[in-house]
Amino acid sequence: MTLRALELIFFLYFASHIPITLFIDVQALLPGHVFPQQLKEVLRWYAEGFKDPLVLDPPPWFRSFILCEVLFQLPFFPVAAYAFLRGGCQWIRTPSIIYSTHVATTLVPILAHILFYPFPIEPPSGPQTPRERWLLVSIYAPYLLVPVLLLLTMLLSSAYSPGAKSSKKKR
Repeated sequence: MTLRALELIFFLYFASHIPITLFIDVQALLPGHVFPQQLKEVLRWYAEGFKDPLVLDPPPWFRSFILCEVLFQLPFFPVAAYAFLRGGCQWIRTPSIIYSTHVATTLVPILAHILFYPFPIEPPSGPQTPRERWLLVSIYAPYLLVPVLLLLTMLLSSAYSPGAKSSKKKR
């Protein structure tokens, strides 16, 4: 895969993460009356369809992850989207390393919880069968895989190594 293709994947990841955070994830932190009924219905549809009780009744540890997402990651999303759309912005290296290690670290307990926690059968029920658990893991997996790919790109790509010459002219 070319570096430019990776940068476009990173751009799409960060650009798409902005509305997901603002309209879906933040619902776990704020009172329900703050959101339009349509957004609450989208969240309920997702939670029931994919058996994800973490978003409807988030435990405190999960809320803390969302709080970090809103306070620290959300301001980074448009900056990162711009940098990767433009391409060749070496200044995004260190923030990307910090972001990707933080997010990858938070996904480990989330995925472990999905795979191994004995969810109650009563609503909001979680995944009960291995198939339901792996389906939910597949929803969360890109939020682990893309940050790991980002981290590896920032650490191993000569274009993002310290002292690399930018292929783009400075504006």
